[in-house]
Amino acid sequence: MALDNQAASGHAPRRAGRPVSKVLTRESITTATLELLETAGYEGFTIAALAKHLKVAPSALYNHVESKKDVLIWVQDHLMGLVNTRAFQTQPWDDALRAWAWSYREAFASHAPLVPVIAVMPVGGAYETLRMYEDVTRGLLDGGWPRERVISTIVAVESFIYGSAMDVSAPTNIFDPGALAADFPLFTAAVTDSATAPSGRSNADDAFDAGLEALIEGLRAQLERLRAGSHR
Repeated sequence: MALDNQAASGHAPRRAGRPVSKVLTRESITTATLELLETAGYEGFTIAALAKHLKVAPSALYNHVESKKDVLIWVQDHLMGLVNTRAFQTQPWDDALRAWAWSYREAFASHAPLVPVIAVMPVGGAYETLRMYEDVTRGLLDGGWPRERVISTIVAVESFIYGSAMDVSAPTNIFDPGALAADFPLFTAAVTDSATAPSGRSNADDAFDAGLEALIEGLRAQLERLRAGSHR
């Protein structure tokens, strides 16, 4: 009778046995990868380790990705998708570059162990990453930068961003000379003074702000020289 009632209601009887396998999505795999990379580092990141972290069989992961390179592209795209490029639509290139750099650094500062991995990853297949570069490229071209100088400009700023993102997580006493302070009095005094700077910001933020402004000022000067040369 119970079977007849189930058939009449249109619902198939629940099958006995093991529960349905865990559903994997790009988002869940990306989140788990970020967690694994933060705890185990790149050396500890394998498909087998990721499957264990997700509590699934490796074969389940291979239904979604072919290799860990595919997973890393997802991670790269996730982080680059957090970088704000909207300023390039409305602001002069130098102001937009500043806003982009701060946003970029913020996205990676909380994932500093990933910097050495992402910094050297090819961008092929990474949609959000390419979208970000497209926005920056358009902004620089609109600002008057020659197309052949766009990539070197982006890389110059990115290199600084990546270094600063790692600096955010550095120990606060990284420059403390310890017992050797008396042997290096000038450096020791500079370290002491930097710790009491009146800006109210962290040393990492102060350093990033100073370096970024110097970079932008230098890029402005470069662009002026390029423009002057083009009119001769």
